[in-house]
Amino acid sequence: MTSPERLPLNLRAGWWALCVCTTLGLGLEALHAFKVGFYLDVGNETRRLLWRLAHAHGALLGLLNVVYALAARSWPQLSDTLSSRALLAALLLMPSGFFLGGVFARGGDPGASVGLAAAGGAALLFGLAKTAWKAG
Repeated sequence: MTSPERLPLNLRAGWWALCVCTTLGLGLEALHAFKVGFYLDVGNETRRLLWRLAHAHGALLGLLNVVYALAARSWPQLSDTLSSRALLAALLLMPSGFFLGGVFARGGDPGASVGLAAAGGAALLFGLAKTAWKAG
């Protein structure tokens, strides 16, 4: 019996990101449903915003990685190691930066780790531009 083909990393990471971000979204809904002050109090607006951004960006970047993997499989000329790694870096950095920025938020200021989101944005732009360039 032969072993099954290993799926592309972007595809696996994308599905896992969707799973994790859906769980995060459900957790945020639970915090809202139970009126948890740590999340809902007026002084925690920055935390609430950053955690919603983490959830949304993680889900969308997860979908983007799934689409990239399927497109690269269907059109091998799109496949590129740097693009793939840049999209994976964006998937890790951007939601993590938003989430950690919310964890360490004080008043209206996010934690310094929100800078990871900016690095993720740069990686995302690079990966998208390189893939678009290869698409012609």
